[in-house]
Amino acid sequence: MFSSYNEFLISIPNPTFELLYVSLSYYVLFQGPRWRTEPSDLILPINSPDQEATIRCEAEGNPAPRYRWSLNGTLIDLGGDYRRHMSGGNLIINRLDRDQDTGIYQCTAFNTWGSVLSRRGSLQFAYLDNFKAQTTRSAVNVREGQGVVLLCGPPMHSGELIFAWIFNEYPHFVQQDSRRFISQETGSLYIAKVEPSDVGNYTCVVNNSITKGKVLSSPTPLVLRNDGAMGEYEPKIEVHFPETVPAAKGSTVKLECFALGNPVPEISWRRTSGVPFPSKVKMKNSNAVLEISNFQQEDTGTYECMAENSRGKNAARGRISFHAKPHWLQTMIDGALSIEENLFWECKANGKPKPSYSWLKNGNNLITEGRVQIENGALSIAALNLSDAGMYQCVAENKHGIIYSSAELMVLASPPSFSKNPLKALLKARSGTEVALECKPQASPRAISLWKKGNDILVCYSSHRISLYPNGTLKIANVTRRDAGSYTCIAKNQFGTASTTGKLLITEPTRITQRPTNMEIIVGESIVLPCQITSDPALDVSFSWAFNGQLIDFHGDIDHFDRVGGSVTGDLMIRNIQLNHGGKYVCVINTDVETLSASAILVVKGPPGPPDAVAVEEITDSTAQLSWSPGRDNGSPITGYIIQARTPFTVGWQAVDTVPEVINGNTLTATVVGLNAWVEYEFRVVARNGVGVGEPSPASAKTRTEDAMPDTAPTDVGGGGGTKSELVITWEPVPEELQNGEGFGYIIAFRPLGAVTWTRAVISTPGVAQYIFRNDTIPPFSPFHVKVGAYNNRGEGPFSSIATVFSAEEGNGSQWDQTFFYCGGATLNSNDEISWFGCPPPPSRLHQLLGYEVVYWEDDTKPDTVGKVRISGNYSAVNVTGLKANTQYYLAVCAFNTAGTGPQSTPINATTKKPPPSQPPLNVEWTLIGSLLTLHWDPVAAMETEAEVIGYLVLLRRHRYNDINNIVTNKTTMELTLSPDDNYLIQIKALSEGGEGVGSEPIHIQKLSMGARGSGASRFSPWSLTHFPAVLIGALVVLSPSW
Repeated sequence: MFSSYNEFLISIPNPTFELLYVSLSYYVLFQGPRWRTEPSDLILPINSPDQEATIRCEAEGNPAPRYRWSLNGTLIDLGGDYRRHMSGGNLIINRLDRDQDTGIYQCTAFNTWGSVLSRRGSLQFAYLDNFKAQTTRSAVNVREGQGVVLLCGPPMHSGELIFAWIFNEYPHFVQQDSRRFISQETGSLYIAKVEPSDVGNYTCVVNNSITKGKVLSSPTPLVLRNDGAMGEYEPKIEVHFPETVPAAKGSTVKLECFALGNPVPEISWRRTSGVPFPSKVKMKNSNAVLEISNFQQEDTGTYECMAENSRGKNAARGRISFHAKPHWLQTMIDGALSIEENLFWECKANGKPKPSYSWLKNGNNLITEGRVQIENGALSIAALNLSDAGMYQCVAENKHGIIYSSAELMVLASPPSFSKNPLKALLKARSGTEVALECKPQASPRAISLWKKGNDILVCYSSHRISLYPNGTLKIANVTRRDAGSYTCIAKNQFGTASTTGKLLITEPTRITQRPTNMEIIVGESIVLPCQITSDPALDVSFSWAFNGQLIDFHGDIDHFDRVGGSVTGDLMIRNIQLNHGGKYVCVINTDVETLSASAILVVKGPPGPPDAVAVEEITDSTAQLSWSPGRDNGSPITGYIIQARTPFTVGWQAVDTVPEVINGNTLTATVVGLNAWVEYEFRVVARNGVGVGEPSPASAKTRTEDAMPDTAPTDVGGGGGTKSELVITWEPVPEELQNGEGFGYIIAFRPLGAVTWTRAVISTPGVAQYIFRNDTIPPFSPFHVKVGAYNNRGEGPFSSIATVFSAEEGNGSQWDQTFFYCGGATLNSNDEISWFGCPPPPSRLHQLLGYEVVYWEDDTKPDTVGKVRISGNYSAVNVTGLKANTQYYLAVCAFNTAGTGPQSTPINATTKKPPPSQPPLNVEWTLIGSLLTLHWDPVAAMETEAEVIGYLVLLRRHRYNDINNIVTNKTTMELTLSPDDNYLIQIKALSEGGEGVGSEPIHIQKLSMGARGSGASRFSPWSLTHFPAVLIGALVVLSPSW
């Protein structure tokens, strides 16, 4: 009956409801039928004889379920029914017949595990018959002002109808308003007060919303009587709702109310309870229809319709009651119970009226009998046996609907098995602890267990340390090494016996030999938190670390955290510690038998965090009172604050003076002093503590200081020069940040030397730095006392110190002597440089000499080639650059002062040198034997337009000392002694009167290449070190002024 695997005997009703017995593995799979799709209500139009209907039904299970159908409680025999057949579980009906096919359908799904019933689904047919005999309807005679009702009398039908009326002929439909109303309950047309325009023929139009069919009644003539109009009368309600209106939960309820009367009555609604209508209640058709959407329990009550005109009023009342189909609050779930256990299932449903309950097993009603007890929604079966297995359904029903809940019951029977829960082959326990050996066989019914140590049966009363529990668990308290050994659990029930064996090993306690300690550390430092143990060699040990309750991911944060040490060490290294690393660190040691931990608090100290909420409380022209709130101290108390300021005129932030001068860590206000008036400032605060200076606070709002009179005078007052009869006064303008307010300008005061009275002038432009006073009476080069002050809209500021300034000189009419003497030479080389040497001129008698101007040109007939070089001071030589090579130039010299330039000297001419050779030294060969380097290269031949070669320059650069040696030779070979422990770079250039030529290709000598040789063709290299000194030819110029 049983295999080597744990199996169960399960009772399965087959289609003939006989009992079969099969075995299944322990992991139970409920495979009875379960609904995927159940029948739903259908209402279909009958449009043609070939139309078909499909009522859906689908279930899942293993084996695949089969199906049967019933109509109005009677099983449908599909074998002899040519119009009905099944596709899967779906019932398909062809050639629909309203009389035969209308009713309630229910599907049953079944397989070898049991049967379940589906919910019920109705099939109805929508139709609309024609009106009976289409004879002419009798005319309706009314008086003007009288109310009238035109009856529709709809024909036989099924499905929702929609009514309308045609006036005289199509498509002139009656439009509803406060005087005319079409009831969608009766179809009749109500006219509250007939007017002459109402006379005509009225036809009732009936539409079926399902079939979309439409039929028309015979016309009803409305005739106006000629015996006069009818007088006014009070309202008479002709359309009103029933006294009791049942309404389903969630439905839309419509109440109709319309009255006849003269004048036309007005309709209003209210709840007799006085509760106002919620927003979902709508009034339609001139208040003749009250619509309540999504009807709920709180919408129940008595509703009143009031019709009122000037002659009186009338009312109709009715109560709307609430009803709801059952819906589940609690259902049962599939169950697998052992044989002889007790079953208890309970289901609960809500609805109005309150639903009643019944129970089904495999589609058949269950009744209270013997072991089976049913009480409302509760089912209990005592002492289960294999025949109790199957599909069960709880049924909840009231007059508005019925619902089903299904579950499968498996009854299990199996011998004990430890295949899923054997004892561990080796169980380790620490000496002195309690050990629990669990005996959890899979067995139905529950097995009886006993224990053996070795070959001896354990009896719980043989030792006060040993306990055997009803669930089979063996507990040994305060274990010692004597408790080590082999333990066997033996389980038995009426279907068989099984056992499982494991070995118990007792180990010595693990001890922490070095644990982490609380520490304080500075940001950026690194530390190691120790965690070291001694443990039993039989134990497997692992270390982990937690930071503030979260395990540290050593792979995810390798920049800061690392494990160091061996197998018995769990030391934690934290590198480059940051403020967020402060907190609680816990070292966790896990072994096979226990878990130990050691913790430490790490306090990380850093510079303070940025202060906040910096505000300017009060500001004057030179001070600002600030307040701020402190930032985080980051583990070290704040010892002081520094205030910094920024203006549009400063480069970045700068520290400012404050009162108090030193701001301690407990002070959160200070006054900044020494500010400039009328300047826009921003302030920020920086905190410091014992670790350092922290990040600055956010900047305060920009605030401008008050304006004030200028307190800074212009500087560098001077002047002089200009043209005849002018006094030129200059000064350094006052910077904008020192102008102290708007309307800034300068006051210039001057007087001749020895005079008492000052002459004043005002300049209103702040950026001006010069004032020129013109007067023909001013003698040339005459001394004046001058001073410059500042002013703005607030008043005048201080004046500068008094300076002496000379008025303009007369023009320089002195002549230079025309004779030139050579006291030196002029050198014109490939660098386009001309050095001119002249003798100092005689001192000026009336004028102040400012310098010399050298004028040069290529051709005396081409003035566009003129160039100038001006040199200030009493010099006698100047270098002129940017000249062409191998070109003749003319040069002349003149002096200049503040009044202009004097006459030029007699020109001289000179020719610049040819350019150096453009070809580098070629075929450079070198040999290095030991430390001796021998170089050889081909001679360089200059072209006709180039200066002749007069020698060669060897450039030797040592890498270690980064120095360069220049060696000149007139040969094409050279021997050099090199140091063996350095690298060298060597280059060769041709020398000429025009300067250095193009260098050869650099030679790289490495310190490991001693005893090598090489050669290479030369190419142009931009590597250039220095120029060969030029040969100078001087010319002496004797300056002979004529004054």
